[in-house]
Amino acid sequence: MRLGVLDIGSNTVHLLVVDAVPDARPDPAADEGSTVRLMRYLDDDGAITEEGVATLGAAVGKAVKAAGRFGVDEVVGIATSAIREAANGPEVLAHLSDLAGVELQVLSGREEAELTFLAARRWHGWAAGRLLLLDIGGGSLEIATGLDERPDYAVSVPLGAGRLTRQFLRSDPPTEHEVREAKSYAKKVLAAVAKDLAKLPAPDHVVATSKTFRSLARLAGQQVAVVGPEERRRMRLADLADWTPRLAKIPAEQRMELPGITPERTYQIVGGAIVAQRAMKSLGIDELEICPWALREGVILRRLDQLAPTA
Repeated sequence: MRLGVLDIGSNTVHLLVVDAVPDARPDPAADEGSTVRLMRYLDDDGAITEEGVATLGAAVGKAVKAAGRFGVDEVVGIATSAIREAANGPEVLAHLSDLAGVELQVLSGREEAELTFLAARRWHGWAAGRLLLLDIGGGSLEIATGLDERPDYAVSVPLGAGRLTRQFLRSDPPTEHEVREAKSYAKKVLAAVAKDLAKLPAPDHVVATSKTFRSLARLAGQQVAVVGPEERRRMRLADLADWTPRLAKIPAEQRMELPGITPERTYQIVGGAIVAQRAMKSLGIDELEICPWALREGVILRRLDQLAPTA
């Protein structure tokens, strides 16, 4: 079947289309997204403004047309932290579900972490041993660890790249005071997570997903040789720590000249770098590997597992 995942996130509305067969690797057929940067459309009460709802609606309409154009048999719709936490989230969700023609499921933070972890486990395989996963979104940071396909520990914390930018990094480029405040907040939020993870066995392999991590690894990481055509990178904390203060001194428009920094990420890449650096430091991670699969692939894999014939 041709399966589509409509992902309404904090930064983009994204449609991923795959040709899916149970017990086989999903074969990508199309990938189309619209940048919305939803954090810009939150009012002082935490509600999505009328302009934000209209922007979301236009992006969902575009994705629905794309699904029809690509001949999608089934669409699974998900919404993440921005809709989940918005004061008017239920009303906005109902409106977008009507536009999409499918019931959109709001994932909890833990569900986001678990599904992303499933994707990483399937990609890296059992030989990777105990995995530790980091995933930076626009509104939240997901962290999960475990030996199996379901993590032993999974958590979502309010450290998304867009959220941190909106809360602290209001200047362009941000001031030193704004950067210090953002770093202090990230350190405080991650303290409890670090304490929890210290009670668990150390990971054998640390991986990171999301476009924020991929952008940072293009900038501060090293490409590694792997089988297949997909580019893979590793990133060391020392290299990221060298780049983060340099990024913070460059205006957003000029950051796009750097490798890996795309127009839709340039305004929040400093926030993303601060979160990534602090997470690696707080959790004792010297180096991590970028995983090509993330939340949307996890949703597809879970749906395929549900469709698989039973014995």
